[in-house]
Amino acid sequence: MRTCILLCLLVLIFGLSSFAQVTISGTVIEKSTQSPLEYATVVLKTEKDSAFVQGTVTNTEGRYSLPNVKPGSYLLLVTYLGYEQVLQPLFVGSLSNFLEVPALEIAEVSTSLEGVEITAKQDEVGGKLDKKTFNLEDNFSQSGGSVLQAMQNLPGVTVQDGKVQLRGNDRVAVLIDGKQTALTGFGSQTGLDNIPASNIERIEIINNPSAKFDANGNAGIINIIYKKNKKEGFNGKVGLAGGLGALWVRQANLPDIRPQYVRTPKVNPSVSLNYRKNKVNAFIQADYLYTETLNKNEFVTRYYDDGTIIQQQSKRNRNTHFLTSKAGFDYQINDHNMLTISGLYGMEKIIDRGDEPFFNENLTQRLRLWQFLEDELKTTVVATASFQHKFREPGHYFNTGFNYTYHRENEKYFFDNILPTFTGHDAFKLISDENVADFNFDYVRPLKYGRVEGGVKFRRRIIPTDMLFIPGLNSALDTNAGGWATYKETIPAVYGNYVYESKKVEAEVGLRVEYVGLRYEVNPGHNTYSSGGYNYTQPFPNVRLAWKINDRHKLSVFFNRRVDRPNEVDIRIFPKYDDAEIIKVGNPNLRPQFTNSVELGYKTTWEGGYFYSAAYHRFANGTITRISSTVPGSTLIYAIFQNVNKSYNTGLEVVFSQDVSKIFSFNLNGNVYRNQIDSFTVVNLYPITHTFSAPTQEIWSGNARLNGTFHFPHQWDVQFSAIYLAPDLIPQGTMQARYSLNLGVKKTLQKGNGELFLNANDLLNTLVIRQRIQGDGFYYTSQNYYETQVVRVGYSYKL
Repeated sequence: MRTCILLCLLVLIFGLSSFAQVTISGTVIEKSTQSPLEYATVVLKTEKDSAFVQGTVTNTEGRYSLPNVKPGSYLLLVTYLGYEQVLQPLFVGSLSNFLEVPALEIAEVSTSLEGVEITAKQDEVGGKLDKKTFNLEDNFSQSGGSVLQAMQNLPGVTVQDGKVQLRGNDRVAVLIDGKQTALTGFGSQTGLDNIPASNIERIEIINNPSAKFDANGNAGIINIIYKKNKKEGFNGKVGLAGGLGALWVRQANLPDIRPQYVRTPKVNPSVSLNYRKNKVNAFIQADYLYTETLNKNEFVTRYYDDGTIIQQQSKRNRNTHFLTSKAGFDYQINDHNMLTISGLYGMEKIIDRGDEPFFNENLTQRLRLWQFLEDELKTTVVATASFQHKFREPGHYFNTGFNYTYHRENEKYFFDNILPTFTGHDAFKLISDENVADFNFDYVRPLKYGRVEGGVKFRRRIIPTDMLFIPGLNSALDTNAGGWATYKETIPAVYGNYVYESKKVEAEVGLRVEYVGLRYEVNPGHNTYSSGGYNYTQPFPNVRLAWKINDRHKLSVFFNRRVDRPNEVDIRIFPKYDDAEIIKVGNPNLRPQFTNSVELGYKTTWEGGYFYSAAYHRFANGTITRISSTVPGSTLIYAIFQNVNKSYNTGLEVVFSQDVSKIFSFNLNGNVYRNQIDSFTVVNLYPITHTFSAPTQEIWSGNARLNGTFHFPHQWDVQFSAIYLAPDLIPQGTMQARYSLNLGVKKTLQKGNGELFLNANDLLNTLVIRQRIQGDGFYYTSQNYYETQVVRVGYSYKL
């Protein structure tokens, strides 16, 4: 069956048309002497009607350059006084920004040259066929919020439990300006809901990364690009946004706990400045985001095989201060060499006040009240230095760079454990210092029919962590599971990539080889886990083949092999007590998950619109998922990461986009997929050794999104986004359907320099997370009425 699915999938594929602009370059030489000709005239004309496009003359080296050429078929005319003119057919592809034409020979006598076909590669939407780019200025229904909120409207993206999913999969690597940082996570994604989006220029979604990217993240890559203006002189943008969330109570609290947050304030000032003069381009961006949020409001009913039923609520009121700033400069040493130095600072202060009451089935008896205060400070510092050398031929260059990241996590928890017979006061303190050093070297050279690129990368990552438990009376804390642990990771990698393009065929073939050595050192006094680790050397190939039927239709096929390495927090040995009776613990015996994927699809374009479809299939070995189980004699649930059996994700994504008129345009995106996890048996070591088994799980799911924009007179714009998420498979259970409506209004002011916006996220307050989890000897249902409704207003001005 799986073989049939793969064979069927290999019949389709997706393609994206390009509107990229290309720089054409080459040399003109005298045929008999092979010496360069200065002042030869080079003219580019369209092949269809010989219309003039642009022209230039050669320099002292016989070299010419024609910038900003759109993909298509052209004629290249070379003339020189006293010499035979040369008229050369020229195909400009869409897979490169730079095309190097083989040397054109010109002679005093009649000369015939064979046709030259030039390949290209474009690293933008539609050219490379694996990337979609979205400018956040066009997404004003989410202006003034976080990066996570800004992504909710993007086609092919869904948000679940604070994480981004691509095609129903949250194994996504998130980059900032092309690099992994501690702000967004070096392994699994983190922190996206607290990063302000006001200084983000665009977001790139890469479903099929090439070999030049790190191999982790089987669902793909999301690249967040900060604003960086290169206009001459002084320029920039300032803005201020504010809002309110959780406008009314959707679900009342259980008895006798503190009130839940209502009408929560949000404030987001931002500034982006740039100064360019002569050889120096200096830039600085800064954001501050303050939010109060009803971060969690989950109602859980647990059912045990012995007839016990427990009702509980998990409520968390959160105050967050988040500051990010980035500054640096580009120094153009000369025409061929440039140095860039930049730094990034991030500070995240979180105060959580939580209440967890536990009742019997009919709420007549309170069994327990667990209250906590979390005081967490995260500090991130990133320093980057890079150097680029450009050779004479446009597009021929190398980059080398060094990136250092320091990230401190300082977390303090204070608990009140209130039972009918006593009250206990417990606490713990966690310190984690992450140090990451990255070095990279990348080389790119255009060829006659494409380009080659290659490079090396080296990473060293060390994270010492220390957990101090401070128990009180009749403490519920497992004090013997604390102490210190140190995570050490070394990853050298080498890659190569080749791109080919002709008028009808495109191909990209790459290979990345990575060695990973991981050592996790655990203090000898830990009651369950001991030191260990793993290492491997693995190839990660990628292949893309495309057939351009004509200018408006394209078919393509992809193959990728990728890996999801367990992150440090996934293997962290310390139990987490933000839920008193559903305890989350890491697993240092976790191993990487390897995934193979194929994708096929089709795209057709017409004036004002396009239709895109992609069929995809992923199959993973050693799937990483969190397993919830109990141990004999206890109703506590322990949620621990494990490598289970194989898993599969098969689906079809379609996008239909149309400019209906000058007033209205829309984008309709749908995604239908089947998720399956094979039956498995695992052994959990914490808190005592116990075995858990689960049958095969499978479900058909999907999502649909309709985005529409109205452009009214006097520079008024209105945007809406309607989202539906079908029931889906989660570890050991299912999640019910969800839906929401987002709305935004924008007014352009002050001759285009000013912008005023008003928007509402989850306008109707309908987005509720409902789940059912099946364990061994129990099951539970939950409904999470966390804050999703937010109304914002803001203003920005371009300097």
